[in-house]
Amino acid sequence: MKRLMFEPQRDNHRVRIISTSQCGPGPRGGDTGIMSQLDDLLTQLGTGRWSILHILLFCYWFSLLSYHTLGGVFLAPKIDFTCRPPAARPHARTTNDSCAYFEEDSSTGFEEERPCTEWDFDNSTFSSTVTSEFGLVCEKEYLRATYQSIYMLGIFVGAPLNGMMADRFGRLPMVSVSSIIYTVIAIGSCFLYSLPLLLGARFLLGVMHPTSLQTGYILVLEMAEPRWRSALGVGMFLPWAVGTVAWGGFAYLVRDWRWLQLTVSLPCLLFLPALFFLDESPRWLAVEGRQAKALDILKKAAKMNRVKLQSDEKILSILKDDQKKEVQEKPTHDSYKDKVKEYFEASFILFRTPRLRTITTVMYIDYLVTGLVYFGLSLSGGNFSTDPFLYMALSGLMEVPGNTVIIPIITRFARKTLNIFFFVISGAALLALPFIPTDHAWAAVTLAMVGKMSITFTFNILFLFASEVFPTEVRSRGMGTSLMMSRIGAMVAPFVTESLGSIYSWAPTVVFGAASVAAGLATLALPETQGVALPDTISRFEARSSEKEVKEDPRDPAGGIAGGSEEEDPVTNSVV
Repeated sequence: MKRLMFEPQRDNHRVRIISTSQCGPGPRGGDTGIMSQLDDLLTQLGTGRWSILHILLFCYWFSLLSYHTLGGVFLAPKIDFTCRPPAARPHARTTNDSCAYFEEDSSTGFEEERPCTEWDFDNSTFSSTVTSEFGLVCEKEYLRATYQSIYMLGIFVGAPLNGMMADRFGRLPMVSVSSIIYTVIAIGSCFLYSLPLLLGARFLLGVMHPTSLQTGYILVLEMAEPRWRSALGVGMFLPWAVGTVAWGGFAYLVRDWRWLQLTVSLPCLLFLPALFFLDESPRWLAVEGRQAKALDILKKAAKMNRVKLQSDEKILSILKDDQKKEVQEKPTHDSYKDKVKEYFEASFILFRTPRLRTITTVMYIDYLVTGLVYFGLSLSGGNFSTDPFLYMALSGLMEVPGNTVIIPIITRFARKTLNIFFFVISGAALLALPFIPTDHAWAAVTLAMVGKMSITFTFNILFLFASEVFPTEVRSRGMGTSLMMSRIGAMVAPFVTESLGSIYSWAPTVVFGAASVAAGLATLALPETQGVALPDTISRFEARSSEKEVKEDPRDPAGGIAGGSEEEDPVTNSVV
């Protein structure tokens, strides 16, 4: 999951280091951030060699992850095959689906159907694949989709662990450990000759994915100059698009799956020496009480950027003051058991009031559909084009506008309107695909690319939209659980494209198109957030929504709350 792959770090009730809103256009309304003084220091540091070094190194690493995330497209593709009857049965003939063969019974004289156990595969496109090597056809065909889906399952499992461990042990240690493990597993997968071990390796790669990508993403944003944080938050995913384009090129040049896996895994080794040049987040160090270390890093950054900071005493005073603010907001129950329990109970609070229940439900639908459609289209090269390598390259190119053009768009237009627009555009393009004649392949690829570009726009908009629509009190858990829904969509996507597509070739595009339109319609229930102060607490959010509804009710021209009675908020037990 691309930007499906970032989940905000959360503590039990508060965002510990940086709230998701801080990654957006900046503080508004009541959400002013808790580390504004450190932001001032980062502004003084500016954007120089220190920050650019970290940005470029992580951009390189992010580009490598796309190969393995979309690995099933070329490593375990759908290929033509024919049944190979046993050599001892020369008169046997295969069935139409090549999953069985007919053999004449010598005692009865009648033909009997027997399941095929060996196949001849079409090697005109790929010389060797996981599909052909392990016979993932017929009754084992579901394992092809599993090969892709199990990586997403690993991300789903690894995402909550990433949040707890990165907050406990730091950003840089987790990036270092996860990138080393990821590299070892990626290279080691080339030498696995057991399908269960290969699937297990794919799962572990998925578990390491959010730790290396999301924690690295947060590390860069926490070091970034505040005025560039919004653009950087979106632009950091450009390398993913570049990696997707390169994935099509590598697969075109290397047609053996083991050599292809090795080719795209070896570049991971180049990132490991870079770990010695990376620094820990000064924000995290300050919160953990390690102000002296944070000061050393800030002084190193100032030297590299050739700027002069305030005195050491002043900087230490700022860092200690920010720690005090964090400690006051930090909950007392901070054990792993409490965090795990809190994480799995996080979603319940999101359904305990009417307006918040609506927002949560719609956001879950939007993220689920976005993950489903994005990965469904990324994995469907064989369905829309006879050249899967070109399709993958074009698919990556379509993500470039979604990570560049979207930046000025989301600052000028309403989030809700944009979301609905791009959902509907994506859905319309995909629903039109079944009506394209088979001899007009270019038209089918064009519509698929329109759908891919639109859903990429939607993903970026959703990320900002979700950070604004949830109240501050539950923003982190709202975004975190919403993004987990996108993982579920990503896990389901391979089965839609492979299993459903093998029955009806047009079915996946109809499912993706209808889901996109449905998500667009569901978004109508969300409030607009552009130019609106960010809500702080659930009670105030519900009260503001109620007052707005009453003011719009012609039966209450006075604009007061109907009945005039006070109601107790079910979450905070406060009076609304």
